[in-house]
Amino acid sequence: MGIIRLLPEHIANQIAAGEVVQRPASVVKELLENAVDAGAKHIKLIVKDGGKSLIQVIDDGIGMDETDARMSFERHATSKIKSSEDLFRIKTKGFRGEALASIAAVAHVEMKTRPHDRELGTLIKIEGGEFKLQEAIQTAPGTSVAVKNLFFNVPARRKFLKSPQVEMRHIIDEFQRVALAYPELEFTLIHNGNELYRLFPSNLLRRITSVFGNKMEERLLPLNEETEYIKIYGYTGKPEFAKLKRGEQFFFVNKRFIKSPYLHSAVMKAYEGLLREKRIPPYFIYFEIEPEHIDINIHPTKTEIKFDDEYTVYNILRASTRRALGQFNQMPSLDFDTMPELNFDKPVKSSGIRREPKINVDPAFNPFKTGTDKPFVSKPAFEKPSRKAIENFSEFMQAPKNDFFPAKEEKISAEIFSKEEIKGDIESMQWLDKYILTHTRTGIIMINQHRAHVSILFEEYYKNLSAGKIPSQQLMFPLIPDLLDSEIELIEKNKTLFERTGLSGENEGGTFRFTAIPAGLKESQVLDFVENLIASLSEDLPIDRDDMNRFLALKLAMASAVRNGQKLNSDERQNLIAQLFSLPEPELTPSGKRNFIILSENQIEKLF
Repeated sequence: MGIIRLLPEHIANQIAAGEVVQRPASVVKELLENAVDAGAKHIKLIVKDGGKSLIQVIDDGIGMDETDARMSFERHATSKIKSSEDLFRIKTKGFRGEALASIAAVAHVEMKTRPHDRELGTLIKIEGGEFKLQEAIQTAPGTSVAVKNLFFNVPARRKFLKSPQVEMRHIIDEFQRVALAYPELEFTLIHNGNELYRLFPSNLLRRITSVFGNKMEERLLPLNEETEYIKIYGYTGKPEFAKLKRGEQFFFVNKRFIKSPYLHSAVMKAYEGLLREKRIPPYFIYFEIEPEHIDINIHPTKTEIKFDDEYTVYNILRASTRRALGQFNQMPSLDFDTMPELNFDKPVKSSGIRREPKINVDPAFNPFKTGTDKPFVSKPAFEKPSRKAIENFSEFMQAPKNDFFPAKEEKISAEIFSKEEIKGDIESMQWLDKYILTHTRTGIIMINQHRAHVSILFEEYYKNLSAGKIPSQQLMFPLIPDLLDSEIELIEKNKTLFERTGLSGENEGGTFRFTAIPAGLKESQVLDFVENLIASLSEDLPIDRDDMNRFLALKLAMASAVRNGQKLNSDERQNLIAQLFSLPEPELTPSGKRNFIILSENQIEKLF
């Protein structure tokens, strides 16, 4: 038939590049690892426009002669593998021989390299996989690789790159991973002419604090466990510093950064009962194991590793993390020597007043209130609904409901609620401190209280943001969240965004102080909102103004809504129900989740 043919070399290289070079950060990873493998002591990374215009890595490693320099750009050319047995004894970072060939296939590459024992070095220029120039030059010992105009010949791939800010965040991630794996080496990162990092050789803890700020030291506990099979060491975080944001969790196996949901679950198992919901502690955990016990040749980017005895690694990691928490009093302990039920205080002879005096405090008191001003009072969880809201609720509930979910198409003539209920006396109960149950003449409604309140607050916040910004309240004493330097930097870069939500403050000597917060929010709710928003800033934010308003409104609503597990009295339940069903679309939350389900009388009868 003659329909099968060999691909041209340049197309094969572009296909291979798709596996290895996914974005500028992929190039950074490969070049930094090559510099480490070359025995460099000082490594400098220079980036422009988030890596789209330039990525350059300069090292003082062993360098290459003209033959090796040319061969390094050939596919599957490597100095690290001579036989198949070598695959099971790998201790270096790169070994496939694909990195430089793949990068050169989709960019303009310029390499300058020189061994330390030679006077002249070699210059090589490649464009889209084609060699353009090779000549002898004067250059410093070591190697410099400059990658320009990434994906210039693959416009479809270049079009899908994110903004320079987002791509730079991914580059910083890769830079941090290599720098944390090798604290004994010096690393420098320069972006658009600005030096972002200058990391000098140090011990592991000092390297961690150099990357994440000095505040990180007080958040960590040392971890150390050594067995015949594996050695585990590093640091794990104190439970109170766990956050919603991921990004401060690192595993290294033989100094290679890896991703492993399986090992992450072992760490989280050790923290069982110690963390707030959805919180993740920081950790920097290093494994040393004989290469024959692992397989790192299972993924093109080499970030996944398979152990020959994963069960043992899992249990050793969980136990060592648990032990670290226990040794430093991060876990609740039980005193089995005494029983609190039988531990009575000795009676003390009365001498004077034993009852503590009571102090009456007016929560609405405002020392800055003038005669015409109204004192600021925190907004109640649920405002008293209007008669119209109650009537809307009644009208909505007169529609037939199918498959546990509301449908508004057909109206039925029989009233579901009695006249007393329409006036506002809607009977309800709370179940598991999470669901609100109310009955009608045709069935039972089960409402998720947190989701329902999120939907109610979202509408209000969205209207305020669309009109300008959220009203704010000034604080007598500033609110000081516990933030890392990188988080403070994110707030300063997005200061306008925070101000639209009613937040404002200043960075004073590495400590950020909020002097105004959104009106009606408690300080604990503000801290949750700030943490959630910081976590979101690591991803792409909406560009469209209306989408941004919805994004911010949802974050505010989620932070300030009543929590599952919070008890509500009868009035609060009734008001929530009425407000929910006065919304244009009460069925779903802004993110598309159900607010409630309805069980009809027929459905209940079928259950029996």
